Amino acid sequence: MQDKIHPEYKETTITCACGEVIHTRATKQNIKIEICSKCHPFFTGKQKLIDSAGRIEKFTKKYSKNKQA
Repeated sequence: MQDKIHPEYKETTITCACGEVIHTRATKQNIKIEICSKCHPFFTGKQKLIDSAGRIEKFTKKYSKNKQA
């Protein structure tokens, strides 16, 4: 390894918006994130259902005009 070209690797704290605090090591200090594995819907199982039926109907309505013309 060459001298004086690598960033300093130090202890840091990652803080999520939900309040979760993770202590780790990184090149940046005091990282703030919006979502983590404790509050992400995929990991918690509390996924929101999107109105996909309305989106499909909107799509077919928009592009069915092109088929008729």
